Amino acid sequence: MTTYTPHMLGLPRYVWPQRGHGPRDGEGVVIGVIDTGINPTHPSFAYNPKYPSGSNKDVPLYAGTCEICQNFTAGSCNGKIITARYYAAGAAAVIPLNASIDLSPFDALGHGSHVASIAAGNWGVPVVVNGFMYGFASGMAPSARLAVYKAMYPQGGTVTDIISAIDQAAQDRVDVLVLSIGPDEPPADGITFLSVLDITLLFARRAGIFVAQAAGNRGPDPASVSSFSPWAMGVAASTTSRAYTPILVLGNGYRIKGIGLSAPTPGDGLFRFTLVAARDATSTSLASAEECQNPGALKLARVAGSIVICSFSQGFYNGTSAITAILDTATSLGFLGFILVANPLYGDFVAEPLPFHIPGIMVPRVTDAQVIWNYYNNHTIRDTNGIVTTYGASAAIKEGRIATFANTAPAVARTSSRGPDITNNQLNPADVLKPDILAPGDQIWGAWSPVSLLSPILSGQHFALISGTSMAAPHVAGVAALVKQYHPSWTPAMIASALSTTASKHDRLGRPIMSQGPELYRLYQSTPFDYGSGLINPSGALDPGLVFPSEFEDYIKFLCSLSNTTSRDIFLATKVTCVAPSDTPSDLNLPSITISSLRGCQSIRRYVKNVAGKTETYLPAVHVPDGVSVHVNPSWFEIGPDGIQHLEITFNVTEASESFNFGELVLIGSLDHIVRLPLVVRPML
Repeated sequence: MTTYTPHMLGLPRYVWPQRGHGPRDGEGVVIGVIDTGINPTHPSFAYNPKYPSGSNKDVPLYAGTCEICQNFTAGSCNGKIITARYYAAGAAAVIPLNASIDLSPFDALGHGSHVASIAAGNWGVPVVVNGFMYGFASGMAPSARLAVYKAMYPQGGTVTDIISAIDQAAQDRVDVLVLSIGPDEPPADGITFLSVLDITLLFARRAGIFVAQAAGNRGPDPASVSSFSPWAMGVAASTTSRAYTPILVLGNGYRIKGIGLSAPTPGDGLFRFTLVAARDATSTSLASAEECQNPGALKLARVAGSIVICSFSQGFYNGTSAITAILDTATSLGFLGFILVANPLYGDFVAEPLPFHIPGIMVPRVTDAQVIWNYYNNHTIRDTNGIVTTYGASAAIKEGRIATFANTAPAVARTSSRGPDITNNQLNPADVLKPDILAPGDQIWGAWSPVSLLSPILSGQHFALISGTSMAAPHVAGVAALVKQYHPSWTPAMIASALSTTASKHDRLGRPIMSQGPELYRLYQSTPFDYGSGLINPSGALDPGLVFPSEFEDYIKFLCSLSNTTSRDIFLATKVTCVAPSDTPSDLNLPSITISSLRGCQSIRRYVKNVAGKTETYLPAVHVPDGVSVHVNPSWFEIGPDGIQHLEITFNVTEASESFNFGELVLIGSLDHIVRLPLVVRPML
């Protein structure tokens, strides 16, 4: 559930109405969520009169049930939630569990509720935090049903429990599965594609389940993706054009933008209030005082009724200091407001908008912090011992809860994991493009659990604004559910193809998508290793023209063609015998082409299926990667409804560089269908 991204992606205007076809908002589709559970009392998952309460009988072939526990009552499965289970055998063997909270599908953390609401939260739910209304939110597929499988706990989780949950989701016959939890590194030994988790996902694909998997949050480092296999759609996270930007107004009129979801000081900037640095109000050591972590470290008479400057210093970097402690200190001592500023000794810091129950603002840039300190020092009078005698600086904090919008989005989020995909923990590149696709994942509103065990600042809240590929993956899962409803006979590979070949590589102004990177507050040129095929385009995915189908047997051929495996490895992992492997892993019929080591000449095979319902003529065009030449055969083709056309794409090295280069194959249709395939090639000597 989110207040903005459905509009950003064009769902209300172009997808949900679908004139002449009735509502297309996910009705009849079941989305499985493997995560930390769900908050069943949240309005995002409330009973809808059109669903038989507590029943899944109107969902054909669905077989799921609910586990009733002390904090997950019979009414929790209400027709919106139609399955709720928990898996803890693996976790119980290695970590302590709290039976009263953990051993039920109830979400005590918030993450699972957030993910579920983005994918399929009810339409038009008011988002209220600390008494302020942030708008009305909706999931991507607001009429889809939810099957919830809890497999992650406050102390962690195990792959064993995740695998049990995936197996159950397959038995329950969910249509779409979103996986925003799991290992964030490749297996310690062996091939990534043959890990127990990845093979379990392969069999989920064989069961007809579309899997959206978070790509990971270890960006911007290269080869950091944790979604490896071509049978799961690895999702990268983008920014949106929305931002919450409070403004600090200094007494000299200078304005500084910051971060924080808080009410303004009285007058919303019209009135200025005394500015006091915590380090000047200390009653103990400077280190404990300047971070505003302990009320006993500050003198009440100096800080009460003032706006206090706190420093983002060593304690925040080593994890011993927290925003919640600042809020507690501010409440205890009667701060009018607070400013958390970057410390030049430690550099800029990364800040997310957090809800503050008192006026507050975070200033994460050192350059802005220095402006504040220069003004403060110039207006603060001290005696010969350096003790403040007169606090002459003043400031005000303006409203921070009103969103502003820009046209620079989307950009790939800094922490979103990057390609290339890898075959093992030695980071050897694979002939598969990862991530697969880009979706909104930065500062996303979603449902939350008021228990919020690991995020005390969100305790008592029913909504949270958080970021990560965990938030991007359910966007894709929800859109996949919309495509599944519109095309119920399509396989997961066909849905993935439609999402990929219609994705956009441009921002709202028509410029190439950029990426956040190593240097904060700066944008870099993007490549498919950042965004895959591009930003998801739901309306385009409903009518892609052509799709690139792949079946279970194709994935087995792919595995059997890997140079660093044996037939025995494949059989032990899959219980399937290698019979006719592909000539090369690059021949797997994906909506992209990746050749991690091109030497001389190599021909790659693809085939497409016409799903448009009309005969159409296509003309291939190529944006050629540097260092190679590309030839497509045939040079044009006509394809009828449900027809199949085979393609051969031949690559020749023209200049070896031993670095990855990028291009694109575009199939231009006579009925205005545009089918795009990223080309990723590393020409070698």
